Amino acid sequence: MFLRTATMKSTNTYCDNMERIRQELHAADAVVIGAGSGLSTSAGFTYTGERFKKYFGDFIEKYGFHDMYFGGFYPFETLGEHWAYWSRYIYINRYMDAPKPVYQNLLELVRDKDYFVLTTNVDHCFQKAGFDKGRLFYTQGDYGLWQCSKPCHKKTYDNETAVRRMFAEQKDMKIPGELVPRCPVCGAPMSMNLRADSTFVEDEGWHAAACRYDDFIRRHVGSHILYLELGVGGNTPGIIKYPFWQMAYQNPEAVYACINAGETYAPPEIKERSICIDGDIGEVLECL
Repeated sequence: MFLRTATMKSTNTYCDNMERIRQELHAADAVVIGAGSGLSTSAGFTYTGERFKKYFGDFIEKYGFHDMYFGGFYPFETLGEHWAYWSRYIYINRYMDAPKPVYQNLLELVRDKDYFVLTTNVDHCFQKAGFDKGRLFYTQGDYGLWQCSKPCHKKTYDNETAVRRMFAEQKDMKIPGELVPRCPVCGAPMSMNLRADSTFVEDEGWHAAACRYDDFIRRHVGSHILYLELGVGGNTPGIIKYPFWQMAYQNPEAVYACINAGETYAPPEIKERSICIDGDIGEVLECL
């Protein structure tokens, strides 16, 4: 419906849009937050630059990696080296706190509202900031979970204790052999529970969260609902952006708001009920 027509940037002033979002956050019966990687970037979880060099300098020197993502897909020769890389990756992006309190500030804005969070982020920042676990749906997995690489069964496993040991005990870019994780059922190597290919495991927790999200949307059909999109780019628009546009279009009482740095737009069909702010998400949230 929307792909056949051009999307439009907001023509309202920055101050006007800020005031409109404040009013909607106050007046809305419910708020659905759709969060992409731009939200965590604003919180300081960057995957390039100085942060990458600080924790992966040896891998950069050996392999010439230019960002964390690239290294995550590299075919290392041994599982010891693979998990040395990934344990650092997981530790700094899942078990370390974000440098800036962006998620905490977001929670303060919706704490007293009927809200739900749909996110493609896998860094667990929402729960660490205090968001209600029952109001979260992580569609793409979790850095804190492993699964069988085959997979031979539909179950995921918490990795915090193992990852902390890998991070602490690795030497010369390898972890000790006894720390290499293997499936407790079939013995195959474990892998990350991330939606990288068709092997991604949607376990009981994933399906329960999906049902809670669907139920939340059903219960608020026709109500004054704010679809608050934060940091969603063009990589996976079919998960958050396009559904938000469609639901806002179908409900005359709904409002669509988009906050992102460099990527803020809405379809003409919902222009009058859209609020687009081009800027750093953390800075915007601090002013609301």
